[in-house]
Amino acid sequence: MSEGSSDILFRDETDSEFAKVNTERAVSELRYGRSILLHSGAAEHAVLSIDAAATGDVDRFFGDAPDEVGLYLSAHRARALGISTIGPVCLTTGTADLSELSRIAFGAETRFPGDWRPASELACLNDLARLALLLPAFLVRPARADDRIGGRCLSVADAEVRAALVEETRFTEIVRTAVPLRDISDCRFVVFRGGLAQRDQLAIMVGEPDLSRPVPVRIHSSCITGDLFGSLKCDCGDQLRNGLQLIAQRGGGVLLYLDQEGRGTGLAAKMRAYGLQHEGFDTIDADAQIGFEPDGRRYGAAVAMLRSLGIGSVELMTNNPTKIAALQSAGIEVQARTAVLGTVTAENQGYLVTKARRAGHLLDWPAIAAKLG
Repeated sequence: MSEGSSDILFRDETDSEFAKVNTERAVSELRYGRSILLHSGAAEHAVLSIDAAATGDVDRFFGDAPDEVGLYLSAHRARALGISTIGPVCLTTGTADLSELSRIAFGAETRFPGDWRPASELACLNDLARLALLLPAFLVRPARADDRIGGRCLSVADAEVRAALVEETRFTEIVRTAVPLRDISDCRFVVFRGGLAQRDQLAIMVGEPDLSRPVPVRIHSSCITGDLFGSLKCDCGDQLRNGLQLIAQRGGGVLLYLDQEGRGTGLAAKMRAYGLQHEGFDTIDADAQIGFEPDGRRYGAAVAMLRSLGIGSVELMTNNPTKIAALQSAGIEVQARTAVLGTVTAENQGYLVTKARRAGHLLDWPAIAAKLG
């Protein structure tokens, strides 16, 4: 263990409350563009987010030993750069220029000709990036003595991050109240709080669901562009409104509105992906270009909310088999599935076909492809 890091020996890295608090602090530090110390086994690395750092932060991070610094990338970004790998990698970039590092980390590149090594020991950085709503791209180097002066860098262990992830399934009901909607007057909004960072999640209860039978349920991830502004690039707004109408027609049920913008990547990453789509990448390849898996959403919050509401059996309104599998693996019975459809437009046609062909969504993609001629 390196000098100054002995504190790691005197704390229980599996203590769930400490792990939760320390992981949340690490997430906050990264999001503010500050470096942290990551302990993995006997190694200790300094880590700085490319997505959040400013030029001065990068210069200080490199310091007087630039050759020690590597660029951590997820397996998805690495493969987009032509690197054959099944796990994350660390690149030798030969540059300390933030613009050039950013181009390598999330630009519309298809090749990286430099040296690289596997970096599976740093894989928990993917989780930290997801929790911080940052791209999974980090500068990494061995920790230095000045990183620890005056507690300059927060220290977190990969074991703590793994232990903290359990918190993503713990939610508490905070408040419920009637909120009549334009087309559905009998609605109650139930707010739950929990998970890491204590985010609020919403259950919209329509009518009086019969809990003795499979309850009509729609799990809807937030899409500010489609739900609020009516974006033509997706059908999310249509699915939200049509899902609520289907639930009302069934006599009552629940729509779970989850804070998972951009399939869990966050609003900024979603806009980056949109930019890449304008350059010709489809929705899945665009996400891979910036380091993400095809769908990074988690459904622990949905399961916790359903259980809190006393719902153990559902008629799930979805086109996504991943949602079905997530509920079933958590012990929620999915007795039936109902498709939720939106309007096919020239702008979202390719997006819908990609979801069907490449993401396995239960859509008739030949019909969608032919819809507009």
